[in-house]
Order: sequence, then structure tokens, then C-alpha cells
Amino acid sequence: MKKVFNLFDLSQKVNYKTEILSGFTVALALVPEAIAFSMLAGFSPLTGLYAAFIMGLVTAILGGRPGMISGATGAIAVIFLGLILELRGSFPGITTETILQYVFATVIIAGSLQIIAGVLKLGKFIRLVPHPVMFGFVNGLAIIIFMAQLPNFYQKGTDKLLQGIAMPIMVGLTALTMVIIWGLPKITKAVPSSLVAILVVSTIVIGFGVDTMNVGDTLNAGESIQGGFPPFSFPSIPFDFATLKIIFPYACIVAGVGLIESLLSLNLIDEITETRGNSNKECIAQGAANIASGFFSGMGGCAMLGQSLINISAGSRARLAAIVASISLLLFIMFGSSLIEQLPMAALVGLMFMVAIGTFEWASLRTFKKMPKSDVIVMVLVTVITVVTHNLAVAVLIGVLLATLAYSWENAKRIRARKTVDEYGIKHYEIYGPLFFGSVQGFAEKFDVLNDPNEIIIDFKESRVADMSAIEALNVITHRYYKQGKTVHLRHLSKDCILLLKNAEAIIDVNIMEDPDYKVLIKSV
Repeated sequence: MKKVFNLFDLSQKVNYKTEILSGFTVALALVPEAIAFSMLAGFSPLTGLYAAFIMGLVTAILGGRPGMISGATGAIAVIFLGLILELRGSFPGITTETILQYVFATVIIAGSLQIIAGVLKLGKFIRLVPHPVMFGFVNGLAIIIFMAQLPNFYQKGTDKLLQGIAMPIMVGLTALTMVIIWGLPKITKAVPSSLVAILVVSTIVIGFGVDTMNVGDTLNAGESIQGGFPPFSFPSIPFDFATLKIIFPYACIVAGVGLIESLLSLNLIDEITETRGNSNKECIAQGAANIASGFFSGMGGCAMLGQSLINISAGSRARLAAIVASISLLLFIMFGSSLIEQLPMAALVGLMFMVAIGTFEWASLRTFKKMPKSDVIVMVLVTVITVVTHNLAVAVLIGVLLATLAYSWENAKRIRARKTVDEYGIKHYEIYGPLFFGSVQGFAEKFDVLNDPNEIIIDFKESRVADMSAIEALNVITHRYYKQGKTVHLRHLSKDCILLLKNAEAIIDVNIMEDPDYKVLIKSV
């Protein structure tokens, strides 16, 4: 019986009150985000809300990181802008409804690719993301969350700030929300401070009839978040190579961005909770959620770090809170839309401001003078790219590439050689440091081919041959000595180095000296 329900880890202690209240708070925070991201891509608010419900529910049940929240995200919505432009260019006069069908198909293919990544256990490669890149990702995301709230301080549809008393009211209610979220935990942690803040500010606004922007005001004329259960349908588009040629590149980007953002969020929550999630399981869960989203009229998505941090900071550690959040969101859509549309945006903006402040790695600023310059440059660059492009995948990949190049450069400078001549006139080169593509030039400069004696031993006891560039470097140095009529022996090669050389023996010619067997005399007493 336990194996059947192993998804929910029945051995885990669950604080049901904390999980339920936290889930309800997250559901309230999901509403404006889902609406904003769907409208960013030019879709109906329900497209984002349905995605938030489905993504949240499926990943809550199947995901590899209890406590993490998934839903419609800006990183995914931005990708669809490119797809929409290409569709409008390829099919003039195409309707929004038809575009949505292409989006649903793209999401389904992206989900399939994510499942393949999970099955192939590619999630483990997220460990290759260096810490400076993680800092840059988190800081960039915090800035994006903060900046996403600023339009609420402007008149709708314009670039003009709120006028008259509207601005002080908005600022005051936002500040009140932030003060409650910051101060209440110092008094009591019986209920999530975020939920209390939303309820207090909403009560003030609705009870006293305060004239300020609410969730309903963010919708376009005639739109509502009211709807039924997400309708199931197959994307009604031509299933041919021409269609695949259009949507497949975007599906790959959606899959990549979704997995990178989700797995980096998973790593961050692992650090906060001092537990370890399952990255490959999360890949499969994200894929299954996106496939379900595509079939149930959702725009897809991935993990949402902001909402996840709301959940974790409220004390949630189990899957229940995410399930409650998803079901609550569906209930809002089906039965509570009129009430949710009255929620003041100031309360939700204040909540997200606190999320942004809590997300930003302030400690990273204090390490500027302590970290290597290359790490600081990588961190800042990833932050800037994340903020400017909103493309987390590109930012992280560039960060990893730069960090890799910096690491390679530092290791390339560590190649050294100690030179000695023994009593037989044989010159020994004892190599220190890894021999790989970055250090082969420095390695070649260590040898004095013309002036060396007729027999040379290159000792790799403190080094290793790492790649094909290193093998070619050995081949070149051997031939340089051969042209001078001199002999080179390679000594103390590790087993994996010898295997590399044997695999490449068709294209290189080197002389490996058999390492001597040392015998120890044991004196019996």
C-alpha cells in the first residue's frame, strides 16, 4: 500500500494547517501573475489561469521537489511572442484562436522533450551550473519580479504615473502589506503573514470603499477570470512537416527554458530547506504538466521561484500546499471570480515586493572584493542578461560558458615542469598540473628539444592527459625529438590516460614506458 502512495511520502510529518493556509496564500498570489503573463502573450486571462492550475497540480503530485510551485511564467510567455510573429507572417489574417492552437501544440511537444530529458537523466547536469551563475540567476529574477510590479503605479495603458490621491493610497497600502509581512512573524507564526497582509489590506479597501486599483482593473474591457473546468481538446492544426518546422524550434526553447528555470529553482529551495530534490523526476513532472496543459487549454509554464518562496517562507514542506493552491485557483475561476477581482493590487504588489527582496542574494554584494574577478563578472553579466532579455536559458548558458572558460584559463596557467638529469645522462621532465586543450601551448614551451640529451623521460605522476588536444601535444613533442634523433618515454601515466592513448594509437606514435614495480622488503621478527 505504501508503494502505491509513495509519491506523497507517508512517513513525512505534515502540518495541515500550515500547508492549507500557505496553499491558499499562493493561490491568491498566482492570480495576477497568471493574468499578466497570459496578457503579455496576447492571450485570454483564462489561458494563463488554466496553465497555472494544471501545471501546479501535476507538478505538485509528480514533481521531484515538494513545496515548489509551478504555473504560467513570463519566461515562457515571452517565447510565444516570437511564435506569434512568425505565424502572423506565414499566415496573414490568422485569428487569435488559431494561434492558440499552435501554442497548445508547441507546449505538448515541449512537454514531450522534457519527459525525454528526465528519462535520459539529463537533470543531473544542472549540477554543472557554477555558484556565480546561480547568484546571477537569482538576483536577475528578483529584479524582474520587482520591476513587474511597477506598472501598477501607472495609469492603465499609459506611461503616466497615478495622479492625485491615487498614488499615496497605492504606496500606503503597498507599504502596509510589506510591514505586516515583515513584522507579523516577529509576533506570531501561527498563520502565514502573507495571507494576513492580503486579508487585512483587502478588508480595509473593500470595507471602507477605498478607491484603488484591484485585480478586475487589470483586465481588458469585457474580460473576466470567470470560467469553467479547463476544456479538453486536441490542437486543431495541420499535422504535417510544415507545421512542425514552425513550432518545433519554439518547443525546444520552451522545454529548455522551462527545465533550466525549474531545476535552478529546485536547487535554490534545496539550499533553503537543507533537503535534496530529484531533478530527473522534476523534468518528467514538468513535461507531464506541459502536455496536460496543452490538452486542457493552458499556455504551459514551469516552476515559479517567487511563489515557491512564498510557500516555503510560510512553512510549507510537503506537496499538500501546492495541491491546495491549484485547487483553490480552480475554485476562484469557477465560483469566486467576482470576489477575487475585488482584491486590491496593492496587497499583491506588496507581497511580490517582499518576495523580490527575499529572493535577492544580498550576501553576493558583500563578496565582490572577496570573489575572483572572473566570478564577479559572470555573476553581474548573468544578472544583466536575465533582466534585459528575460531569457533565463540564454543567461544561464552564457554564464556557464564564461565560467568554464575562466576555469580553463586558470588551470591552463598551472602547467609546470621540474627538470632534472640523472646519473645516466637521461633528462627527466616531471609535469605538474592537468594537460588539456588550454595548457598544451604552455606544455610545449617547457621543452628544450635542441639542447636536451638523446634520451628524455616525461613523468606524469603529478599530471594527467585529459583530452584529444593533450594527446596531440604528446604526439607533436615526440616527433620534435624524433627529428633530432632523440628518444622520448612517457612515464607514470594513469590507467585512463593509457586508455586514451591506446584508443588514439592509429593517429599518434608515442613511447609509453612501463612503470617499475616497487618491492618492499618485509623483515620478519
